[in-house]
Parts: sequence; C-alpha cells; structure tokens
Amino acid sequence: KFASTFSSDMTPNLIVRLRHNVIRTGLCNISISYSFSHFTSKTTREGAMDATLDHATSWMVSKETGDVYFPNEPQSATNSRIAFCRNMYTEAVRALRFPPDLHKEKESAENRRKRRQQEQGLAKHISNGYNSHLPAFV
Repeated sequence: KFASTFSSDMTPNLIVRLRHNVIRTGLCNISISYSFSHFTSKTTREGAMDATLDHATSWMVSKETGDVYFPNEPQSATNSRIAFCRNMYTEAVRALRFPPDLHKEKESAENRRKRRQQEQGLAKHISNGYNSHLPAFV
C-alpha cells in the first residue's frame, strides 16, 4: 500500500528491519508473559506461594503473609534446649562434689583422745626449752 512512498524516500530496508524488530519484540514479550504465568501457576500449585491466579484478567492475587519472624516457637524451643543442658550440667557438677574430708578415715574417739594427748605433751616439751640449744632466727 505504501511501498511507492517508502521507495521514493529510499527507506524500504529500514521498514523491513523495523518490521522484524517489532515482531521480535512482540514475541519476546509474549514469551515472557507465558513464562511468568507458568512460573506463578507452578509455585501456587506446589504451595511455595499463597496466591490465586485470575486467568480472565491475567492477575495474580496473593494473600498477605504475617511476619515470618513473629512466632516464638523457634526461640522457645532453643530456650528449652538451653535450660535442659544447663540443668544437666548442674546435676553433673552436683554429683561430682564430695564432702571435704571424705577421703580421710574417720577418727575414733579413742584415737582422737590419744592424738590430743600427744599434741599437748609435745607442746609442753617445746615450752620447757627443748629447742633452747638451737640458734634463734631473727
């Protein structure tokens, strides 16, 4: 229809190239739109996205999600695990504690009386000048 006009303007090659570019751009846009619709339909089917597709208007309507970090379940689970480990540690430490002189044999009343008499005798002997022949250290 306008071939004579383009020939007189010496632009028929430009028009052919323009036609190819328009067709290529249109095909790219169609391809992108189909791939997005395919992607969104697949993700909603698999449950990765909480949305519905409106094919009549070509819209995806997603539902509003709450704050992902709001629930306290992970934090409470971590806190209970930490509390369990702390309790186990304190029980282990408590089980390893021994009374201060448990390794020593208990002294009988007779042995205690003999030991005290020996200590008193040694103290008297020292106070009577047992060490008087030793030089005094200053």
